[in-house]
Amino acid sequence: MGTDKRPISVLVSSTFAFTICFAIWMMFAVLGIPIKSQLGLNETQFGLLIATPVLSGALTRVPLGIWTDRFGGRIVFFSLMLACVLPIWLIGYATAYWHFLVLGLFVGLAGGSFSVGTPYVARWFAKERRGFAMGVFGAGNSGSALTKFLAPAIIAAWGWQALPQVYAALMLGTALLFWFLSYSNPAHSSGDGVTFRQQLSVLKDPRVWRYCQYYSVVFGGYVALALWMTKYYVGEYGFDLKTAALLAACFSLPGGVLRALGGWISDKYGAYKVTWWVMWVCWVCFFILSYPQTTMSVKTVGGSAELAFGLGPVLFTVLLFVVGVAMAIGKASVFKFIGDDFTDNIGAVSGVVGLAGGLGGFILPIMFGAIVDLTGIRSSSFMLLYGTVCVSLVWMHYSFKPQRLDAPATQPTPLKRAA
Repeated sequence: MGTDKRPISVLVSSTFAFTICFAIWMMFAVLGIPIKSQLGLNETQFGLLIATPVLSGALTRVPLGIWTDRFGGRIVFFSLMLACVLPIWLIGYATAYWHFLVLGLFVGLAGGSFSVGTPYVARWFAKERRGFAMGVFGAGNSGSALTKFLAPAIIAAWGWQALPQVYAALMLGTALLFWFLSYSNPAHSSGDGVTFRQQLSVLKDPRVWRYCQYYSVVFGGYVALALWMTKYYVGEYGFDLKTAALLAACFSLPGGVLRALGGWISDKYGAYKVTWWVMWVCWVCFFILSYPQTTMSVKTVGGSAELAFGLGPVLFTVLLFVVGVAMAIGKASVFKFIGDDFTDNIGAVSGVVGLAGGLGGFILPIMFGAIVDLTGIRSSSFMLLYGTVCVSLVWMHYSFKPQRLDAPATQPTPLKRAA
């Protein structure tokens, strides 16, 4: 009997589809810059513009995850992509600020694809390979980097109105390709006998809310920075759109591609240990990135001496790359928790956790813009992220403290029985 090749085909087609969906979900990270200039938006309005698609993508993750449990991932994923084609196309004809906000809500549906693909892919693989498989699928987050490579070139060649038209055609082609390369397995659906309330009953488990908090940092922070960094490079260092987008991709690309590595590491070392170290790495990097460009006048015996402190673009990009790697691994480790603890409800739980991460990605860019408008300090966005990671580390420490205290007492038990 030959090896079943369907799981690999499902994984490859789903990962490609998710990559395109994520690229489109993040399109305003680049598209928003010429729109901001054309409409004369302030920082807060710009933050709302780029974050609007994230809101609808987050809010739809719970129902999409539940529908995936019930009807199967193939039909839900395909239908979702088709539903996004027309709104994407219409963005090229928008002229007013509210046009972009309304259409952005519909385009944001593409972000809900994560809650469809995760349970769809996970159920095709055995538990010991599930973390890696979900990590490979999650590498579709690299679609954010894809937008940073493609969008500036398209805008430079044909204007910003051409980008939505190209992306609409790309989404339609991807939907058709996915349909012909993916498969359905009726055994993976929960069936009509399971009610909506039964599927959501798992939310009474406190572990779900714990994972929501972790994911709001590693995914919500990733989305927010992926949306914000192109403009940050333009404003802070004076780069043009193409160069700024390329440098921003140094964060977005590892933040997506290395999620597969995060899945493998989580399978090997465990979700808790990996997530803990991810938070610490982010904490250190955000502390350094938070420091604003500063000039000081120091009185010395020879007179006043001027001292200047601040991150240059090279060191800034290196630190941002490290954050991207850490967040990629963290996103996979959080879903390793879910895959291990909620095998029968992956769709519902991943939908709720994805919702928390998506809401983080929606709220943070708006807060970034508001804080910059209030303080005039661009690095204040990293100050905010530093604070969120501090909260996460404290919460994680106390959440798992009882388990760490009980571990020494429970480990010797099997040895006594063996004796």
